[in-house]
Amino acid sequence: MPITVTAPQGVLTPAGEREILPRLSAALIEASGANGNAFFTAIVGGTVHILPPHHIFAGGANRPVVMVELKLPNIGLGSLEARSAFITAAASIVAELCIPGHRSENTWINIVNAPDGGWGIGDRQFTGDALIAAATAAAH
Repeated sequence: MPITVTAPQGVLTPAGEREILPRLSAALIEASGANGNAFFTAIVGGTVHILPPHHIFAGGANRPVVMVELKLPNIGLGSLEARSAFITAAASIVAELCIPGHRSENTWINIVNAPDGGWGIGDRQFTGDALIAAATAAAH
């Protein structure tokens, strides 16, 4: 379940650049109710992209926006409450890991869902039912 963070250089603290992905991963696992599930934990990962500040835009203008994009199969964070829990946690994590003065309206979080069967690891396609079965098996 890839998480992509894109931020202008200098907005995340140096520690923030190192800590943001592990903390967002933990927030996703918790919001999913999958703490301790080896299968689920193993398929959460991501990247941090630090760009020159002049490469980040919002509203057609250069702006110090930190973007967190979470890509999930269509069963991921399946309720409004679960999505809200992740968004709240992610916004708090970004706020903690940015330099002083970073404004909350400059933190954008979005969740993108793949259609059923549009999720794969290696050459294996997973439907929602297959993912649930694998996660359930790992929980036992």
